Amino acid sequence: MNEPDTQVLKVVDAFDLDDELRTILRPGAMVRDEQGKRHRLPRYFYEVESHDAAVTVHLAPHFGLNEFIQVDLKEAPRLQQYPRYIPCGVRLLAFYLEQFRTAAGASMHVAVNGGYRSPAHKLSHGATPHMWGTAADIYKIGNQIIRTQEMIERYNEVALDVSDDIFVLPFGHAIGTSADDHVHIDVGYITLIPREINEDRMEQPQESRPRFAFEERRRRERRLPVAADSTDPDSRS
Repeated sequence: MNEPDTQVLKVVDAFDLDDELRTILRPGAMVRDEQGKRHRLPRYFYEVESHDAAVTVHLAPHFGLNEFIQVDLKEAPRLQQYPRYIPCGVRLLAFYLEQFRTAAGASMHVAVNGGYRSPAHKLSHGATPHMWGTAADIYKIGNQIIRTQEMIERYNEVALDVSDDIFVLPFGHAIGTSADDHVHIDVGYITLIPREINEDRMEQPQESRPRFAFEERRRRERRLPVAADSTDPDSRS
């Protein structure tokens, strides 16, 4: 039996991506959830170079990377192509789903559009953990399609018993606050910073500044001397 591919995924700082991708991913931007609480969007992403890589890379023994990036035309066109990008927090989601799978004693299947959704996704309204790569909608457990209140409530209880870190949506028909055809699992607004990242770059978008103001600052700083002196406006008292 072939072992799952455990290759190391390339980590990217979304501030280093092109304008179109930054506009879609909105790294570091603040968004509000349904209770009005503000959350900062992820900045660090795994780059998935091809469909083959998505299929062969496993984030947990029974969860492949491809399961978390299955989308249809509801996703931004750029993120329907490769290379694709997904927040690094997806590894934590895969870990908890593996525990959930063990507790349920059955295989699980993530729905299309049920894993990562970019802020530009048509189902992304307000802050949802799907935008952090830390939520999954499970539409099938074992041989059962999730379609009844009894099934959703039963598996919600299983998930809640796995860890206090897991959040589920109750049965209901209100989009974003309940679920009637899947089990929603999330572990909150987790932003994972990979070990190899150097956080000396403090760029963060400000709501009161142009979207790409940091690009202007970079160009200016590249023209300044390496050592600060009196010609450097930022060094003046």
